[in-house]
Amino acid sequence: MSALGKKLGHLVLPRYMIREDRKKADDFDTRQMYSTFVRIAWPALLESFLIGVIAFVDSLMVSGCGEEAIAAVGLTGQPRLLFYVVLMSITTGVNAVVARRRGEGNREGANRTLMQALPIVFLLATLFFVVSLFVAEPLLRFAGAKDDTIGMAIPYYNITMFGMIFTSVSLCINAAHRGCGKTKISMTTNIAANVVNVIFNALLINGLLGFPKLGVTGAAIATALGNFVSAVIAIFSLYRKDGYLRMNIGQMVRHKFETLPSVMKVFSGSALEQVFLRIGFFLFVKMVADLGTKEYATHQICMNVMNLSFTVGDGLGIASASLVGQHLGMQREDKSLVYGKVGQRVGLCYGVLLLTLFLVFGGHIVGWFSDDPAIIQTGIKLMMMLAAICPFQISQVIFSGCLRGAGDTRYMAVVSMLTVALLRPILTYILVYPVEMGVIGAWIAILVDQTMRFGFSAVRFYSQKWCKVKL
Repeated sequence: MSALGKKLGHLVLPRYMIREDRKKADDFDTRQMYSTFVRIAWPALLESFLIGVIAFVDSLMVSGCGEEAIAAVGLTGQPRLLFYVVLMSITTGVNAVVARRRGEGNREGANRTLMQALPIVFLLATLFFVVSLFVAEPLLRFAGAKDDTIGMAIPYYNITMFGMIFTSVSLCINAAHRGCGKTKISMTTNIAANVVNVIFNALLINGLLGFPKLGVTGAAIATALGNFVSAVIAIFSLYRKDGYLRMNIGQMVRHKFETLPSVMKVFSGSALEQVFLRIGFFLFVKMVADLGTKEYATHQICMNVMNLSFTVGDGLGIASASLVGQHLGMQREDKSLVYGKVGQRVGLCYGVLLLTLFLVFGGHIVGWFSDDPAIIQTGIKLMMMLAAICPFQISQVIFSGCLRGAGDTRYMAVVSMLTVALLRPILTYILVYPVEMGVIGAWIAILVDQTMRFGFSAVRFYSQKWCKVKL
């Protein structure tokens, strides 16, 4: 074998991804490990990708209502996610604890974790919806909504916040299924929900087949209907006879919260991380929105592409988190480490593919959304920057997923504080205003942020300190 072949072998073969003295057993078969990873990853990957495609198509449909509609929908994202912070943090805890219990062979403990968390997220989501009704307009105006967008943004925001009640149920149940490695259930749930979303988008945005033409409001109603379908399918998944997780009303109402301390241990770090993410993203979006509707619309178009590119990495991160958590429960820290590296190697190949795709076809992709020459010209520059971001972003998502799957959320909270809550807004302000680089400066800040997050998460992953987290 040539020297290059040996180097490649050491890079991609599991048995070379860990030192001999750290192996607890000699069971790092390449075919078996990659096939196990792919078996869990492909449903999560397909789910994330199709959801991203549907969101992409959703944005294309909304773009038919004009650049103000694109901006109005985009402006609701961060204010809405402010209320998702607690819900996503709880479900992160559910995912990590259920994965650990599955690895331990403790089916009752895994089921009890889900049953005790489910009513909590539902009640919190209902409370958040009520609160959001009273703060919609000031929150959206603070986020950067102007007089030409606020009229469309408020109803879109209120309706999608109502849909959050149903989303909370499916988020919690699917997080538990993913922790068990049952990613096909989550895939089925979300694909069905998003197909409903696209169908009613076509009917309600454009007024087809006798339905009223509601524009942006129709898109919001379609989203809420998809959320409802997602919740229904997720609940029915708990009644499957062959399911690892089962609906148990008794565990919901007995209020014996013995499993919640482990969930809350992960929740505390995850909640802090989400708070820092939301603060940073909120300030970032506000500064970009203040540049004007046309520049923000250009930014939103490229963010839609970025979110789509992010989806496959997200799916790989879900698989890595599940395998890391389960093997930590089996007391196989060595295999947890190697599965994380396997995921990152796969993700790096995908990142390089995206880099090539965006460099070659970036202008054509932006042209799908708008025929405005100014938007296309700026969009091409942003797509070139997105190409540079992708390899770092995908690897960062996978390493971060491994750390969260191990319950090491407090470290990720510190990283988010430094990079997203502090570095990104400060750098954005400097480059957008004093340096006067406009939206280009904002995307330079994204590139720096993603690179820094990749570095921090990679250092932590390779330190293996996450293996010591007890749940």
